[in-house]
Amino acid sequence: MAVPVQHQAEAALVYATCPDAQTAQDIGRALVAAKLAACVNILPGMTSVYRWDGDVTQDNEVVLIIKTRKALIDQVIAEGVKLHPYETPAFLAVDVVSASPSYLAWILAETKDGEG
Repeated sequence: MAVPVQHQAEAALVYATCPDAQTAQDIGRALVAAKLAACVNILPGMTSVYRWDGDVTQDNEVVLIIKTRKALIDQVIAEGVKLHPYETPAFLAVDVVSASPSYLAWILAETKDGEG
C-alpha cells in the first residue's frame, strides 16, 4: 500500500560513502543520536572508481544509506560533512516516492520535527 501523496515528500534518503567502517559507524551513530536520522544502513565492501586530480583511481569504501525527513536533509549533510575525513565527501539526497505507512510513521517518529 502506498503512502498518501501528502506524506510521500516527508521522507528522504541520503546516500554517502566513507573510507572505512569506523567512520561510517561514527557518522551513523551521531546522526541517529541527534535524531537527524531514524536509521543508517552501513554497507561495507564497495569499490569506487572515480576521477580525482585528473587521474582515474579506485578505492574500497563503505556506503551509508541514511533514512530521514526531507526537512532535515541540510542538517544531515552538514553534520555528516563535519564528521567526515574526506576533502570532498559524497552526500546525495534522494526523495522517497512511496513507502509503507508504518515505516514512514516510524521514520517521522524517530527524527526531530522540521528544520529546527
